[in-house]
Amino acid sequence: MKAVTLKDVATAAGVSISTASRILDERLPTSRSASAQRVKEAAARLGYRRDAAASALRRGDTGTVGVLVPRLSDTVMALLFEAIFSAAAARGLFALVSVCGDDSAAEARAVDSLLARRVDGLVLATARLDDPLPSSLRDRQVPHVLALRTDGVSPSSVCDDELGGYLATRHLLDLGHTAIAVLPGPDFTSTAQQRLAGYHRAMAEAGLDTPQTRIRHCGFGYTAGREAAAAVLSRSSETTAVFAANDRLAMGTLAAASALGRRVPEELSVVGYNDTPVAAQLAVPLTTVHVPFDLIAVGALDLLAAQTAGTGEQPADRVAVPTLIPRRSAVSRKR
Repeated sequence: MKAVTLKDVATAAGVSISTASRILDERLPTSRSASAQRVKEAAARLGYRRDAAASALRRGDTGTVGVLVPRLSDTVMALLFEAIFSAAAARGLFALVSVCGDDSAAEARAVDSLLARRVDGLVLATARLDDPLPSSLRDRQVPHVLALRTDGVSPSSVCDDELGGYLATRHLLDLGHTAIAVLPGPDFTSTAQQRLAGYHRAMAEAGLDTPQTRIRHCGFGYTAGREAAAAVLSRSSETTAVFAANDRLAMGTLAAASALGRRVPEELSVVGYNDTPVAAQLAVPLTTVHVPFDLIAVGALDLLAAQTAGTGEQPADRVAVPTLIPRRSAVSRKR
């Protein structure tokens, strides 16, 4: 049986081939015109199936987006990739992930591998503030966007982490805590710097000092959080609350508090960040800051689309708004 072609559909609907192609292109806005209705009905009646590979060849693209992450064992990176994959699928695109760890050489190899597969653009969730990759991609005019993090130059789709850090700290202040420690994460990331800036803003508004003994930079992992929290809590028995700049750091803080005999939330309040699925399932459900990964993913793809459109204009960054999710790990300070 002969395969139904786009020309067959166009003829049956009484439109040009280019019009039929536009109407059946899932990446474009849906048309509700009479001709669009005729084209869709003809395609359904004839059993037409769009050849995505052939369409890509005609356009000179592949309908594939490359996504670069440090690791998928990190729940935040896994959530981000799932959100990008879903947002891409909704546009008729396919998201391809590559894992590179924290090694810049591995990162460069991963990018070259993705580009060799003719991806239409890159989403980078690896951007350290000192990472040379975004600058290299700009020089090579490779469409790309930074997700969750920013270098202040390349297009970025991020959460307002300064606001998120402020909301977390403000919540603890409103509960009556004044001796609040913070584990902002590694200082080479924009997320850590901005969440720490939010902490400082809230403390300054409350007229409170932020001694260095209550600020502990560390990695973003559970073990790093446990060790950093243990160091802070051992140094200062006056600390009654901890803002941990991601949920894994917060869970490490819970472990450190338990080892030191500090009961949560009776003797120590803890707030995390990201609102990962496990946060609500802990023995003491974690108060945290929700990050809308779905909106960040959509923003990243919008920014890529703006670059591949070829207008030459630098698209404005997309900034999603975080929200505080109060649970049981943070309560009013007992006086």
